[in-house]
Amino acid sequence: MTPERRIRPVRTDVSVEELQADLERYRREAVRLGASDAKVIPASSVVIDERVPMKCRVPLCFGFGTSANCPPHAMKPAELREAVKSYSFAVFFKVEVPPAVIVRNRETILERAGAYRKVFELVSALESMAFYDGHYLAAGFAAGSCKSTYCHKQECAVLKGERCRNELRSRSSMEAVGIDAYRLAADAGWDIFPIGSGCAPDEVAKGSLLGIVFIR
Repeated sequence: MTPERRIRPVRTDVSVEELQADLERYRREAVRLGASDAKVIPASSVVIDERVPMKCRVPLCFGFGTSANCPPHAMKPAELREAVKSYSFAVFFKVEVPPAVIVRNRETILERAGAYRKVFELVSALESMAFYDGHYLAAGFAAGSCKSTYCHKQECAVLKGERCRNELRSRSSMEAVGIDAYRLAADAGWDIFPIGSGCAPDEVAKGSLLGIVFIR
């Protein structure tokens, strides 16, 4: 159920107490909407590293170059690093899923798309919530490729010069723009396991998908 919304006016004099109350409300909403856990973190704690999107190219990711939200088309780490300097806080969340869902095979393709879709929808919902509360510069990043999550075998509409088919939900993953999501999860006290194409599900205790929304 969507909570009742009252659109608030944009203010430049939001107090620390008001902002903290909003952030806590967004954190609780993330959990209500399906996140396994969520934390309010300082924006300054987010590490942005050029090596992260490099891993999209070495070895070459299946999504590289296929989406406007994936490298090399995504925002560059240097651009995001500069933008994040203007934010004070972010809501960081995880969605835990069985490792078998993340390990890429045909048997779990529908479950995998559904799991990633949940992260995109969570980011979109939190960003929208903050926007209508007057935090109009809220911006979020999800997990995985929006193309494989939403458009599958279709060509990315944006790369063809057309309107995005899922413009309010699709966005770059944290990794695509250089956010070191693994480090951020470890710093948050969450167990995070690397799950690659050569991994078997029974080798990993659990799988985690991560998302973040910078608020103000």
